[in-house]
Amino acid sequence: MDWSTFAYFLTASVLLTLAPGPDILYLLTKSLADGARAGIILACGLVSGIIFHTTLVMVGVAALIKNSATALLLLKIFGAAYLLYLAFKAFQSARAGKKLSLAKSTAKSTSAALYKRGVLMNVLNPKVLLFFLAFLPQFVNLNADGASLQILLLGVTFAVQGLIIFSCVAMFAGRVRQLILRKRNVGQLLNFVEAAVLTLIAAGLILF
Repeated sequence: MDWSTFAYFLTASVLLTLAPGPDILYLLTKSLADGARAGIILACGLVSGIIFHTTLVMVGVAALIKNSATALLLLKIFGAAYLLYLAFKAFQSARAGKKLSLAKSTAKSTSAALYKRGVLMNVLNPKVLLFFLAFLPQFVNLNADGASLQILLLGVTFAVQGLIIFSCVAMFAGRVRQLILRKRNVGQLLNFVEAAVLTLIAAGLILF
């Protein structure tokens, strides 16, 4: 792979990451609700899922899943069920009247739970798998020696730039959060928004 190809890949990756999508939308919502630190931890989980999907592409498992209607359907069902579970938990928090607290920005979820949430959201989304299966090989000569390692390199590069952009989004949302801390019922509203966002992502996963 030459440097010009890598530059094209990196440019495309940045543009794709910045494009409005379910990951960045949920990350923004979560960072507003629980702070920048929570958002960054969630982002780490999301990009770990990217490495997982890249590995499946590299070893050929992704192609097998693509060709199995049953496997894709099961991934969709499990993915949507997990997102609806998270939406239900967020709705419960909203009904309980959760208040924003600067001192306890991650009180709702431990760091490990947030990281796990990000990983599962990505791993259980077959659309992400199919995207990387179509996207990564475009920048690699599959007949060349070391093609699998090049795919892995591209996947890691996508994950790193994604983490940088996601972290910037989380920190921006964290700053905005500080400005709205004293607004009445904002925490409750953000939990309703989080539940709505998760429900929409789940619907998109099943319907499209």
